[in-house]
Amino acid sequence: MIIDDKNVEYKNFTYKEGVRLRDDKEFIDFIDAGHNFLISQMRLGIPIYGITTGYGEAGCNYSVFEEAKELQENLYRFCGVGVGEYLDGEVSRLMMIARLISLSKGKSGVSYELLKRFELLINKEIYPLIPSQGSVGASGDLAPLSYIAAVIAGEREVIYKNKIRDVMDVYNELGIEPYVFKAKEALAVINGTATMSAIAIKALEEFEILLETMETFVAGIYEVLLCDITPLEPFVHESKPFTGQKTTANNILQKCIDSNLTHKAFTRYENFYLENGQNIQDRYSIRCAPQVLGVARDNLEIAKKWIETEINGVNDNPLIDPIGEKIYTSGNFYGGYIAHAMDTMRICVGNIADLLDKEFALLIDHKFNKGLGESLKLNKKATHHGFKLIQVTLSSLSADILMNTNAASLYSRSTESFNQDKVSMGTTSARNFAKQLPDLANMLSIGLIGIAQAVDIRGYEKCSENLQNFYNLLRKEVTKLEKDRRLDLDIKAVKQMILNGNFI
Repeated sequence: MIIDDKNVEYKNFTYKEGVRLRDDKEFIDFIDAGHNFLISQMRLGIPIYGITTGYGEAGCNYSVFEEAKELQENLYRFCGVGVGEYLDGEVSRLMMIARLISLSKGKSGVSYELLKRFELLINKEIYPLIPSQGSVGASGDLAPLSYIAAVIAGEREVIYKNKIRDVMDVYNELGIEPYVFKAKEALAVINGTATMSAIAIKALEEFEILLETMETFVAGIYEVLLCDITPLEPFVHESKPFTGQKTTANNILQKCIDSNLTHKAFTRYENFYLENGQNIQDRYSIRCAPQVLGVARDNLEIAKKWIETEINGVNDNPLIDPIGEKIYTSGNFYGGYIAHAMDTMRICVGNIADLLDKEFALLIDHKFNKGLGESLKLNKKATHHGFKLIQVTLSSLSADILMNTNAASLYSRSTESFNQDKVSMGTTSARNFAKQLPDLANMLSIGLIGIAQAVDIRGYEKCSENLQNFYNLLRKEVTKLEKDRRLDLDIKAVKQMILNGNFI
């Protein structure tokens, strides 16, 4: 979770297991001041976008004060056009939290009563059922966020106690009255970047586990392929001091520091002429692993920072300043930072997948694996095939990942009569990043199963303590491959272990 455990600006929101709004008079008056100023401007007959005018291309259409309520109702109704698979309850919950944070800054012109309704739904664990597709990140995530607004008003479906329910059935069960939106409030709910941000938050948490698991795999490769650990030495990475690169190199080095399989730093020079077929350096996919994974580590931190800034900012339109008594028409709903962060993270996943594909190919190929044999076979009979086809699956997954690395932010679509003529595509990029992660997890599962098989060939007693611990854990779920058998269930079991963080 990339939301502070303490308080955000104005100290009005705390995230623990639930949420808590400040309830002191100073804060309540501050929030309501924005809404009251907005109402005063409406009563003066001042045209205000989305409040006394239509939306988007229809922003030139003026409506009277009395029609403001109908305008808000029709907004979330005509935006109910989402399609595709539903977002899970965790993403829906994060969306509501992100929207609450933004609205609680007091610059959206909403009432304190609306904020309390968010608090109620989150703490009662009533999560809107939200289709995943339909947003171009234009005025933010209009279609997905309309499902939150509709649920607040007592329409559509929710996820409640792990079941899909009609929201009014749940409201009646709990004695909750539907909320009636005041001027601007429905617009404030749906006009933001909460969907792309929530998807990104959940996906980054999973990616971080996979990245650290990848370091475990690389450390295993260093051991079972009898690699030289000189490229992991601190001197190398202090000479090009990128934080991610230094961290990754140190992590891998510490995992294999007491191994009897790796070549200790600088010893390869001493033993070079004593070993048949020994190269003075290992291949790039091994030597450059800290540089490849280090880039991903540093980009992960950048993505976290950008998302944290996004969700703790105000990203709807128009913005209301009750102190300066001004209304600002603007474009903070544009999800460019999320889009670019997610585009970059998808490239990082692609590079990790490519690295894993290259290293696993070395692991199972008898021409390169330094005595591990053909396809890591323990049974040498020609009628048995070892890891021959599991490598094909791994490689196919890498292709699936690599095909999903095009920058979504470059695919801006002109929509809504060219009013939304430059859009972020942030939600598309976040969704596609999340889609890559199951494939990477399956690749890592195959990779780790292969490392364990290589340990059986090299000898358990020669391995580092870290690799022995990893081997013991994995072998509780997957037995070594001595005869041809189906391996899909093994992959599935290890994948779950990976997602549980067992190998970091």
